[in-house]
Amino acid sequence: MKYRQILASLILAIALFVFPLSAQAASSSSISRSAGDDFQSKDYSGQSLIGTEFTNIDLENANFSNADLRGVVFNGTVLEGVNLHGADFSNGIAYLAKFKNVDLSDAVLSDAMMLRSIFNDVDVTGADFTNAVLDGTQVKKLCQKASGVNSKTGVNTRDSLGCK
Repeated sequence: MKYRQILASLILAIALFVFPLSAQAASSSSISRSAGDDFQSKDYSGQSLIGTEFTNIDLENANFSNADLRGVVFNGTVLEGVNLHGADFSNGIAYLAKFKNVDLSDAVLSDAMMLRSIFNDVDVTGADFTNAVLDGTQVKKLCQKASGVNSKTGVNTRDSLGCK
């Protein structure tokens, strides 16, 4: 009996090794540019967009104020003139994103990964960057204008960026 259990376990292990179960990723909304799509000046304010992916899209002048953007991905996205006031972008990813003339005031960006993204003329008054990962040169740039305390988390913007 004991040998049968060992033999059955061994056969099962070999079968799983030779014929592994296919892994399926959890699905999330994905938005990428296709012919005729226009995302500029679109109003997403107050919406729940948890886990949505924006890839290679020009979101110029879009309004994400007070939106739930937890886990959202901005990959290669142009975010010029975008309103992210009060948005929750915690655990989000902004890779190769271009933030220019963006309102990040009172936004929550905790635990966000924002490597290789550029921040020019950005309002970070009251933004919470706790545990966010940004390129050092961008942190220095943001620290020059950083001030205020986030109304939701009570975190000081300069402290959350690690400004000296």
